[in-house]
Amino acid sequence: MADTTLSSGTPETAEPEGTGEPGFFRVLLARRSVQVSLIVFLAIAILCLFASLVAPANPDAMSVRMRLQGPSAAHWFGTDAFGRDVLSRLLYAGRSSLSIGLSVAILSSLLGVAIGLTAGFFSRLDWPFSRMIDAMMAFPDILLALSLVAIFGGTLTNVVIALSIVYAPRVARIVRASTMVIREMPYVEAARALGTRTWRIMITHALRNIVSPILVQATFIFAYAMLAEAGLSFLGIGVDPETPTWGIMVNEGRQYLDTAIYLILFPGVAISLSVLTLQIVGDALRDALDPHLAKEA
Repeated sequence: MADTTLSSGTPETAEPEGTGEPGFFRVLLARRSVQVSLIVFLAIAILCLFASLVAPANPDAMSVRMRLQGPSAAHWFGTDAFGRDVLSRLLYAGRSSLSIGLSVAILSSLLGVAIGLTAGFFSRLDWPFSRMIDAMMAFPDILLALSLVAIFGGTLTNVVIALSIVYAPRVARIVRASTMVIREMPYVEAARALGTRTWRIMITHALRNIVSPILVQATFIFAYAMLAEAGLSFLGIGVDPETPTWGIMVNEGRQYLDTAIYLILFPGVAISLSVLTLQIVGDALRDALDPHLAKEA
């Protein structure tokens, strides 16, 4: 009689479901350039955040005898015209520059979301808000920022407010366009039929569905704000010189370009690295949050 029992080999295991779509972090960190950029930016941010522990000297300590000394074992990045350690000032200035970029990204996103949601849901307010957004975006960013800082004054808080006003229309335009699509969706109509308040629909249905583009735009604004602040400080109308930033360091070192180029080189490299790495991470974040691009990864 033939043996009808199955062979005792190892049973086949079913493939887990959902493995066809890559995860968020897998798409985000798929490229080596993104991994390197993220590491570099986090390293810069951590060093600046803990500047009080990492800085080799007091950033405000002056020494006429040590003025304009080039990089050495005692002062890795040299000293400035007042004998202050450039590396220490670079770390403390980075704390201010990064905080300005982050504050502008958060505040401009909040302003843009408020304007965009309001314009997208209330037709009567759409026209004036849209024309205001168009008018503000018609001006070059740096020119509008110059005007606002000249009006408000060159303090750290005023620079953050001015740059937030400049970049808020970027977020508002994206939020408005997405909101106008979402408000016509069947689930929004159903929520209205059930008597749900408009503000609740705006938060629970509209805002939750547009978080991804807001995060991506905020990342780019972070980089733009740092670059704009550096430009304003370089022109001498940005943050108060008593508050060191990378832009102020470049402005202070430009008159010594022929004799002490390192005064501009090191803060310039810090600005370039921070902006470049943020741009690369922002591109990767957009790819990771876009379902169509994520499937192609």
